Amino acid sequence: MPLDPQLKQDVIKEYGLKDGDTGSTEVQIAIMQKRIEQITGHLKTNKKDFHSRTGLLKLVGKRRRLEAYLRNRDVVKYRELIQRLGIREVKPK
Repeated sequence: MPLDPQLKQDVIKEYGLKDGDTGSTEVQIAIMQKRIEQITGHLKTNKKDFHSRTGLLKLVGKRRRLEAYLRNRDVVKYRELIQRLGIREVKPK
């Protein structure tokens, strides 16, 4: 269940640093957050869908690694992004 292309384009426009920016860390984290929200909603109605749960956990891990990268590069951008997305700040290991 991929993300709706129109929703993905809206996320890219909102979080992109310039036009056509799809690879920046901020955009990647925002797209992953939308996918996580979508899969979480699916799992609320389909509690026994363990394959989707596994995919969700992998996606959350990938997002956390990107967040750690952004936090190490630019703390101000990181805090601004998690504030906009509504993600809790996780203490670094």
